[in-house]
Amino acid sequence: MESVIVQSEAGVTLAGGGRFGAGLLARARALAPRLVAADGGADRLLALGAEPEAVIGDFDSVSAAARARLAGRLHVIGEQVTTDFDKALRSIAAPFVLGLGFAGQRLDHGLAVLNALAAHPDRRCLLLSGSDVTFLAPEILALDLAVGSRLSLFPMAAVEGESQGLRWPLQGLRFAPDGMIGTSNEVSGPVRLRFSARKMLVILPLAALPAALAGLGVPPDVRGG
Repeated sequence: MESVIVQSEAGVTLAGGGRFGAGLLARARALAPRLVAADGGADRLLALGAEPEAVIGDFDSVSAAARARLAGRLHVIGEQVTTDFDKALRSIAAPFVLGLGFAGQRLDHGLAVLNALAAHPDRRCLLLSGSDVTFLAPEILALDLAVGSRLSLFPMAAVEGESQGLRWPLQGLRFAPDGMIGTSNEVSGPVRLRFSARKMLVILPLAALPAALAGLGVPPDVRGG
């Protein structure tokens, strides 16, 4: 059984060591006010003038200065089988998590983060970058998006889908990482998606974050401080 380190009734902003700015951090914290770092994300937060309530990871990338500054808030998970993002995500119990600094400055790190999303479908987590929001779709998903909006899909395993409200429907398609994918589809009306398994990533413009949270069933009263 996984050990919960951070228990929250509000959303949690989880920071990684990749690049993100004060604007994106403020945007995330307006919806998910509690702040946690995955390993080297602690240094990124401190550089932006923010302090996490907890730092979770194997501590192979966080600086000595950050360790000293945040003494008493450090939670070491020493195994090397999983990434710091995976360690942190599975250690947080919250209505939802917004991840910053995980968009993949290194391709291997970015792929590992997407793998962790698929490995933990019980954790409602949305990854934010300067342009996108990415999350693992439930088997049934409704999204209220502007007509013409970009909606991309990427399968993490073999999965089939059905859709309403997309320019290019999903019916009859079999998706797989080495086969059919769904880059740059387009919204044509109210979006209703159905998938055969929880193995499909949805990638939307960052402006669609509120719609994504609503589609994932996050109640309005837990969005914000």
